[in-house]
Amino acid sequence: MTKIDFKKEFKELYQPSAKEFQVVEVPSMQYLMLDGRGDPNTAQEYQDAIEALYAAAYKLKFMSKKTLGTDYVVPPPEGLWGSPEMVFSLAGITDEKEWLERFKASDRVSWQWTMMIMQPDWITQEMFLETCEQVRQGKNPAALDKIRLESYHEGLSAQILHLGPYSEEGPVLAKLHIQFLPQNGYVEAGKHHEIYLSDPRKTASEKLKTILRQPIRKAK
Repeated sequence: MTKIDFKKEFKELYQPSAKEFQVVEVPSMQYLMLDGRGDPNTAQEYQDAIEALYAAAYKLKFMSKKTLGTDYVVPPPEGLWGSPEMVFSLAGITDEKEWLERFKASDRVSWQWTMMIMQPDWITQEMFLETCEQVRQGKNPAALDKIRLESYHEGLSAQILHLGPYSEEGPVLAKLHIQFLPQNGYVEAGKHHEIYLSDPRKTASEKLKTILRQPIRKAK
């Protein structure tokens, strides 16, 4: 039985350059999604979300393999990030240094996030509901009832591969928003998106690989 690896199937989405920003068209895809709030380094809500998503994602993978004869590698976790306060504080800034300073000063406790794991298009709502019931009868993670299976269409986006600690993403994001987007006639059109290709529990921080993605549109 062939095991599908979506990181290879969608190279343009999961294997961006680490040297320059690239513009891609992200199609509508479905995800296991869970909303929350707080600092990902300290919030129990965030840890509960990751635990529940992984439990459901792996149960769905095994169900697909057993009932449909189709196996695949569970895709990496992803996150949509933002907060009204951060958006307001960064609006209209054209100086890269000032943008970075305000970004670093943002209150992580107020961060709003949606953690998610991409699902193949053959995963149905019926399979999802059955999976949740099976997970509930087993580990029953605290955030299980908050998960949903939903389509998300990101569309036109700019992205780059960040190598290193999450704490060092700021300068890359500042260049994206202050240099790349305005110089190429784009503006932001959605939440900041991160795709975590490395497991921080097993990977040294300087070797972490994270895709930084920003939905965009042409400026009017």
